[in-house]
Amino acid sequence: MSTLVLDARWLNTGLGTYTLNLIRGLHQYGNFGVRLLTLPKYRDCLRQYNYEITITDVPIYSISEQFRIAWAAHGSDLLHVPHYNAPIMRRGTLLVTIHDLTHILDATQRNSLKSWVYAQPMLRLAAVRADHVFTVSEYSKRQIIEHLGVDEGKVTVVYNAIGPHIFSEPRDAARAKMQQNFSFDGPYIVFVGNLKPSKNVAGLLRAFSIVKSRGRIPHRLLAIGDDKTGRPAMMQLAHQLGLEGTVIFVPRVSDEQLRAAYSGADLTVMPSFEEGFGLPVIESMACGTPVACSHCASLPEVGGPAAEYFDPYDVESIAAAIETVLLSSDRWGELQHLGLQRVGCFTCAEFAQRHLTIYRRFLSEN
Repeated sequence: MSTLVLDARWLNTGLGTYTLNLIRGLHQYGNFGVRLLTLPKYRDCLRQYNYEITITDVPIYSISEQFRIAWAAHGSDLLHVPHYNAPIMRRGTLLVTIHDLTHILDATQRNSLKSWVYAQPMLRLAAVRADHVFTVSEYSKRQIIEHLGVDEGKVTVVYNAIGPHIFSEPRDAARAKMQQNFSFDGPYIVFVGNLKPSKNVAGLLRAFSIVKSRGRIPHRLLAIGDDKTGRPAMMQLAHQLGLEGTVIFVPRVSDEQLRAAYSGADLTVMPSFEEGFGLPVIESMACGTPVACSHCASLPEVGGPAAEYFDPYDVESIAAAIETVLLSSDRWGELQHLGLQRVGCFTCAEFAQRHLTIYRRFLSEN
């Protein structure tokens, strides 16, 4: 039987959602052998899929993974690595997912030591070495072709899907969970993502300060996500803006807590300068909560007509978008309705089938 090996060592954040949705889709729609490479801590959660599991306890972004992942996949027909940290020493068919080019397109990350030494070289090497590249938006495909010199026919766009743990809960019940889990009540808006500069959390905080200064909304801001270097700066900025007690930073949440956070919010705000996809946009819509987001990068492609857009470089534009949604019940209801329709474009079935088409093409050639 033909065998696909999938690197499943990263099962948290948006990359983890992608990988888990792929495993679920293969389990439901695939008809060939699958072997999962994963870390010891993920063994139990992956057993339910009845796939062969190989424990490969090697750190992500390490030199050793270049050799040990290639060795662990030795003899397989296909190896799919769902990130750019692909083993370029692999002998055999290699498929890679490049979600975004933030390390090239975002000035702050582009000029970091990690980006110069590791991310940018690995992105270019992975793109050259891969037999095929998956990406998550037409926007990212254009950037991969332009900046990595990849032939258009070598890149397939597969939109992210909404995981089965994301669905709408009654708003009052969701807010009761927020009170229980995070000890705050009342209306709030939510941001979900890391605190790196490309996410523009600083712009959101400044815009939120403007909104609060006008005294027109009673909301708090719940920021879910973490970044070792970014967190202190964002907390200090919130203090400088006089937002203590009004902004709540929560580093990590469970799937159930994330669903409740979306469902209980009156608005999700996505102020990024750069996004390969922007998973919180469709997750929020699936939970029945309107979205206001940047008009940059992939976000208009993902949000379509179902989001309120703003200029992320203009804090007044961000503030105005927040107020437009929260101060107009008509606009709020319209965006909620459009969002619930929009999520039909991001199904797990379509996500799985588009991957399977490429897998089967290469399996037929082996």
